[in-house]
Amino acid sequence: MSIFDLTGRVAVITGGNGGIGLGIAQALAAQGCNVSIWGRNPDKNKVAAASMAGLPGKVDTRVCDVTDPASVNAAMKATLDIFGRVDGCFANAGIGGGGRRSFIERTEEEWRTMFATNLDGVFHAFQAAARHMTERANAGDAFGRLVATSSLASIFGTARNEHYAATKAAINALVRALGVELARHGVTANAILPGWIKSDMTSGLMANDKFVANVMPRIPQRRFGEASDFGGIAVYLMSKASSYHTADTFVIDGGYTAY
Repeated sequence: MSIFDLTGRVAVITGGNGGIGLGIAQALAAQGCNVSIWGRNPDKNKVAAASMAGLPGKVDTRVCDVTDPASVNAAMKATLDIFGRVDGCFANAGIGGGGRRSFIERTEEEWRTMFATNLDGVFHAFQAAARHMTERANAGDAFGRLVATSSLASIFGTARNEHYAATKAAINALVRALGVELARHGVTANAILPGWIKSDMTSGLMANDKFVANVMPRIPQRRFGEASDFGGIAVYLMSKASSYHTADTFVIDGGYTAY
């Protein structure tokens, strides 16, 4: 079997029914990986599954609130009942900056909502997946991949989206810690940092005249990506080729603009 042949592997993608998550799910399924998409919106889940019809990997969808441990554990149990194993967990669910209010203007509710959606979601999904992966490793089957989608804001900061940057930086720190803790079980942990992505989630920006006039010219040429571009790194991370590549951050060609 080729190191990039994922036939028989199983990956969970939280928030995999749109944007980067869907691009990752499609790339994995194209390589024969079975995919379980966990998303809050059942209609979007159905559309995502339909877009992957005909690919070698089987696709299952679960309605799941990643901020709720009970919901995550139920989704994991259902996925294991169907596929028998989970080899990778791509935690992609999250929430954006939520406007340009300054740090001192933010409310407690805004902070807790962003914290829960961005950080708790990764924690619950990773914990459920890691428990299963370490149990399998103790039984002689050591293979596991934990991958979080973070943000360039976690490195560079961001103008008036400090809460968003803080939660994404926390995800990167969690990845580094898990890389150390889980290495002995054959489980790797990595983060993907995307830049400007053309997707259904950013279509509003692309349609905003002020954004196009004031921000687009500042983004270096060729610094745009399609959601499908992230599939390549996802396939690599799920392959045997990345067995020792852990606790790293992969910065996908994106560029950063403060405005």
